[in-house]
Amino acid sequence: MHDEEPVPIDKSKIIFGPHAAEKRDMARRLRQRMTPSERRLWEKLRANRLARLSFRRQQTIDGFIVDFYCHTAGLIVEVDGAVHKEMLDYDKMRDTLIGSRGLSILRFSNDAIEQNMEAVLAQIVVAAQERIAKAKR
Repeated sequence: MHDEEPVPIDKSKIIFGPHAAEKRDMARRLRQRMTPSERRLWEKLRANRLARLSFRRQQTIDGFIVDFYCHTAGLIVEVDGAVHKEMLDYDKMRDTLIGSRGLSILRFSNDAIEQNMEAVLAQIVVAAQERIAKAKR
């Protein structure tokens, strides 16, 4: 791996930028058909419930739809079910592309969310607070 600095993404374009109509429609469908683990985590993240952090669900970033996105921290949270075991190469490529823009990605399995939600939430808070503090320096 090389030590190049990430190319910062213009974060204003993540939320307000142009997104292809098919991606907007897909994100809407994904919001309507969240998995049980995604729903459970969303209940903890929505409406600034977790440490006053604002999360969006099914956010389009660089043509990819991520599960949850905290704009202030530049933090993405992904919930990985069984299908992700078949998509390891795709997920790695996607994470590399998104990460090269200066965003950070946390991945949690459905099992982690179902069995240890408090630990998952604690990891999200720590990662978000570290990124926010780093951005202020």
